[in-house]
Amino acid sequence: MSREKIREALDGLATLAGRVAADQADEIAAIADRYEATLRTGGTLYFAGNGGSAADAQHLATEYVVRYRTNRPAMRAVALTTDTSLLTACANDMGFDEIFARQVEALAEPGDLLILHSTSGESPNVIRAAQSAKARGVAVVAFLGKGGGQLKDLADASLIIPASDTARIQELHLAIEHVICDLVEDRLKG
Repeated sequence: MSREKIREALDGLATLAGRVAADQADEIAAIADRYEATLRTGGTLYFAGNGGSAADAQHLATEYVVRYRTNRPAMRAVALTTDTSLLTACANDMGFDEIFARQVEALAEPGDLLILHSTSGESPNVIRAAQSAKARGVAVVAFLGKGGGQLKDLADASLIIPASDTARIQELHLAIEHVICDLVEDRLKG
């Protein structure tokens, strides 16, 4: 029974990945172009999300700053999910909805790119971050699931995984972000 469940789960993920590849390759390429343009002109990639998406934000910023596949100069990337003093002070003093927006207000400038991960597109703190970015003239990319929620309407570009299972959405977000990182690293290595 467990082998059947394993096959079913992995086949389902593979089918979903194939569907996203077939239907959204152009959107993925356009997002990679945005990352490249931001980095090429000296901008910074800012990543944020909640829960597993917060972990993905940290993981992805690291791929750009340290390395993905090759040794090359560091690229400008920051995870807005890592400063526990800032996160807890802001949540305590201003409310949890402001934890990313406040950092965007302090750090982001036109020419930077805010990348938000949300499986629902409805998390108030990522919505506030997008609103803060838009007010500062900073472009927003959103990696979403389900129907995209409110965040899809605030993003300059978005990728929506057509699924309702949070784990599958997050798995594909990370896989697609790795594909994008690979493209960007290859384009900027010289």
